Amino acid sequence: MTGAAASEGTILVGRSTGPQPKPERLSLRLANRHGLVAGATGTGKTVTLQVLAEGFSNAGVPVFAADIKGDLSGLAAPGEAKPHFVKRAEELGIAYEPDRFPTVFWDVFGEQGHPIRCTVTEMGPLLLARLLELNDIQEGVLNIAFRVADENQWPVIDLKDLRALLTFLSENAKELSGTFGNISGASIGAIQRALLVLENQGADKFLGEPALNLADFMRTDREGRGFVNILAADKLMQRPRLYASFLLWMLSELFEQLPEVGDLDKPKLVFFFDEAHLLFNDAPKALLDAVEQVVRLIRSKGVGVYFVTQNPLDVPETVLGQLGNRVQHALRAFTPRDQRAVRAAAETFRQNPGFDVGKAITELAVGEALVSFLEAKGTPSMVERALIAPPQGRVGPLTPAERAAIIQQSPLRGKYDEAVDNESAYEMLAKRKQLDAAPAEAAAQSEGGLSGMLGGLLGGIFGGGEAASKGPAKGEAKGESKGRGRRPPPSLAEQVIGNAARSMARKVGTEVGDAILRNVLGGLTKR
Repeated sequence: MTGAAASEGTILVGRSTGPQPKPERLSLRLANRHGLVAGATGTGKTVTLQVLAEGFSNAGVPVFAADIKGDLSGLAAPGEAKPHFVKRAEELGIAYEPDRFPTVFWDVFGEQGHPIRCTVTEMGPLLLARLLELNDIQEGVLNIAFRVADENQWPVIDLKDLRALLTFLSENAKELSGTFGNISGASIGAIQRALLVLENQGADKFLGEPALNLADFMRTDREGRGFVNILAADKLMQRPRLYASFLLWMLSELFEQLPEVGDLDKPKLVFFFDEAHLLFNDAPKALLDAVEQVVRLIRSKGVGVYFVTQNPLDVPETVLGQLGNRVQHALRAFTPRDQRAVRAAAETFRQNPGFDVGKAITELAVGEALVSFLEAKGTPSMVERALIAPPQGRVGPLTPAERAAIIQQSPLRGKYDEAVDNESAYEMLAKRKQLDAAPAEAAAQSEGGLSGMLGGLLGGIFGGGEAASKGPAKGEAKGESKGRGRRPPPSLAEQVIGNAARSMARKVGTEVGDAILRNVLGGLTKR
């Protein structure tokens, strides 16, 4: 299998079962035209995904795959020559060869792989607003926050930076509203509450540094095989908005960073998005338009995107139309929606006069699928009913000990494992607040010190301070001061300091009085 895939520039996916059986191969040159793997639960979608990932890896193409159930982790261990695998290989005319594949495990929460992080700035206001489920007004305030941070060069790295920025907006809303429009306290409060919910879901582990360098997804081993990057998504799937926003962020970053390359002999990177409906459920139109644009244009960057889902109707038509390579496993037509899905799936294939496509979709056995891949000129091939090839890696998850051992041997060990808290908007705004408060505090201290000094001097000269300390406060009865608020007798040190101060005050008073007298007498003499 390895030699055939590499030498012919194709991936062997299966073998058709029609009157003229033939190998069903995915052309690497056209693999960046994206694809779809669909089918009901238990029909073999995950095995097909694994076969494709193994084929890309053997051809030197790095792969990224979201692993919802943990089954894909078996790629890192050699498969077993089980009887049905050996038999299926014989039916395809190949020898079954167990193999393991270079694998790197990732986990947004840092529990089952290297942590994946991005900064708040990299996430951007659009995806972040969707993640926080903000309305249009609140999203507008969030856009203002990003604009203010950009103009002041305040890096917004993590959630505490964003909170500090929102606090700054709240405290300066009147000044900023004149430039950017109304900034209401209610909107800022709603965003702050949404950030708290997001933090409780674990997004604080995703938003931060060191940020992921997407080039680390595009690595090959010493044998030239592409690394399979597996994202542990079992926990992430329970937070569908975080999952969807994370995947869309990766696609957007790739689109911005990679140069235009057109059609290559093979892709630079291939993405597999399992449970693809999570990307599109309840998504606003603006975001769907962005997804469609990225999927349509990222092909020219040399990146292929493959959606894995139960029902083709889960994928919007505008995106579905961009998916040229298709593997359709069985669908069940139990409900009206299921029946619509069967008709939709059947109509999207290039029809084969040899069988009824709609009927075949409901009759497919496990490990069997309808396949249609792009041909030399980029047109879809006629749909064929095919047996899917057996995977070479293990079918099923690794044990926790096996996963831990692979993580320890990872070429990226230590690069992302520890979070870093560099100076950013939070620290910069804190320093700004201290600098703004310093002049007022200095003035207050200066005013208090000067008035206290003058009061002491005047008290020493005129005796007011000493009398005030001895007598009761104004409006207070003589008997009321006894035992309540009464100042304790001065200590020896206080007496010495007080006597020195009074002596200095008398000296200054004498000198001031002499100077005044000389001036007065001098003025009278001149007259």
